[in-house]
Amino acid sequence: MYDPKKTAVVLIEYQNDFTSEGGALHNGVKGVMESTNMLENTVEVVQKAREAGATIIYAPITFEKGYHEITDHPYGILKGVVDNNAFVKGTWGAEIVDPLKPQPGDIVVEGKRGLDTFASTNLDFILRSRGIETIALGGFLTNCCVESTMRTGYERGYNVITLTDCTAALSEEEQKMAVEKNYPMFSFPMTHEDFIKTLQGEATTTETRGYDTN
Repeated sequence: MYDPKKTAVVLIEYQNDFTSEGGALHNGVKGVMESTNMLENTVEVVQKAREAGATIIYAPITFEKGYHEITDHPYGILKGVVDNNAFVKGTWGAEIVDPLKPQPGDIVVEGKRGLDTFASTNLDFILRSRGIETIALGGFLTNCCVESTMRTGYERGYNVITLTDCTAALSEEEQKMAVEKNYPMFSFPMTHEDFIKTLQGEATTTETRGYDTN
């Protein structure tokens, strides 16, 4: 069980370019989004977590037009962002999706330009200044920004929860590999329903199981 007052839900890149029809990268994640029901699950988590008194933190990624913040010759996942003209400041695609618009009291961290949310933002400062001990992660991509943030949170001493049905990757294979093989090494993987139970004072088996080598 986790104290909601010491818990933050960190929402990674719930922006139109990923979440919505017409978004620059939506077609890539649409299939897994539907299979995990991740958007609807996240909306429920955020509502219940707010009611319980947890902190809600948004971590969007944005770039100026022309992507001057990164190398002139991007490769890997950032090349895909540039090639698809995604997450440009001031555009609809960079906006947080309507069902998850920040509410009064929520926090939006600024400065995310890469994969790990901790790397180029003041997320760590915000968490520590608010006495946060547990972070629950959801968002995009399951095996990229969510996983990168998970690993750093683990190394910085937070209790890290990964919301397995509040994430989406570019394929079912990538989703399955990350959730089943990587997440248990650096977090407590939970469904959104199990996480809500922990905030309501109910213990779950996944909460205490940790890494299982079987």
